[in-house]
Amino acid sequence: MRDGSRGRKDGGGVFHEGRGDAPPQRMRWDRAPHPGWRARLKGRYAALLALVILSAVYVSMTPGGDAMVAARKRELPVYNVEREDKTIAISFDAAWGSANTAALLDLLDKYGVKTTFFVVGIWVEKYPELVQEIAARGHEVESHSATHPHMPRLSDEKMRQELSAVADRIERLTGKRPTLFRPPYGDYNDRTILVARQEGYEVIQWNVDSLDWKNLGVEPMVAAATKNLAPGNIVLFHNDSRYLMDALPAILDYYVSNGYKIIPVSQILLPGDTYIDHAGTQHPKAQTAPAPEA
Repeated sequence: MRDGSRGRKDGGGVFHEGRGDAPPQRMRWDRAPHPGWRARLKGRYAALLALVILSAVYVSMTPGGDAMVAARKRELPVYNVEREDKTIAISFDAAWGSANTAALLDLLDKYGVKTTFFVVGIWVEKYPELVQEIAARGHEVESHSATHPHMPRLSDEKMRQELSAVADRIERLTGKRPTLFRPPYGDYNDRTILVARQEGYEVIQWNVDSLDWKNLGVEPMVAAATKNLAPGNIVLFHNDSRYLMDALPAILDYYVSNGYKIIPVSQILLPGDTYIDHAGTQHPKAQTAPAPEA
């Protein structure tokens, strides 16, 4: 209450406002309203409406700072695929080192496994012979950007340059232009997905993280890469992680012993019309039943 006044209700539930110990006075509800009450009420409604609009804009902000209409569908990459057959895809991001790569290719040959390497342009420039060897061994060489930036921080034009620069390098070395793109750091927003698809790429994430980049050791890596194994999984590894060559044989043995076939990412994606649900799972679009004949 203002000015130290106190308020209470009497036995009938009527509110009284008093000052100090003065006898309470019944509120006068029959007084004429203040002349400016309508203007004040309109002002409060206007302020409330502005707050609601600002809140909606804030909620609809993406990590990259794009304000969208709340009802707009969020663009998502493929994290995994709805499949009934026991197939999974494993993938290797190649951005920095190369120490394990030759031995990794030999190990994959030993198991008869073909996979997908998502390579950064600066890695391609530094190790062109390895890029050619990866392709020669039958593995996919796909895009992981040119310089490994946070894509949502770039303009649309800069994103297109990141995609085209690495694609040009890959195509010169392998004769094949990439059609898949994995955003660096797994960082994306709606613009990232839309620009990549406009440039002809499907955007790929993963739903099984081997955690090899954390360098936790062999057992944690095996546990992470084999937990909740299911058809359509896409597994993330890195070509130069510390415990890769010690852990990967046990991981591949687990996959094979459980009846799983390992295929490249492009082959695990579904053909034809598909959709991606809120969790990033790619599904076939339901076929419309033909109308009954008259």
